[in-house]
Amino acid sequence: MIEVLKSKLHCVRVTEANLNYMGSITIDEDLMDAANLIAGEKVHIVDNNNGERFETYIIKGERGSGCICLNGAAARKVQVGDIVIIMSYAMMDFEEAKSFKPVVVFPDSATNKVL
Repeated sequence: MIEVLKSKLHCVRVTEANLNYMGSITIDEDLMDAANLIAGEKVHIVDNNNGERFETYIIKGERGSGCICLNGAAARKVQVGDIVIIMSYAMMDFEEAKSFKPVVVFPDSATNKVL
């Protein structure tokens, strides 16, 4: 078994950072659907503005809102307006992984809307 990229939201803009929430990342449900992500799924986040890399889990955000909100301690790793990449991974058999194609979504970075 190997771990491979399953889903990626490439270059979305952080819309909120809520330090006083217990943790996670809130993602617009439209973006979740487009990238084949689900609530509770572990994600790796890379901030293109400051180089931070961290992991957390997804909370479903309001559909159509464009929301990308880092909550709790993760809110300290970003600034509103930062561009981040959100990735999830899956374990699969080596042979299956050779032909697996991840879902990669390139939303409009100004609005976080799926193009």
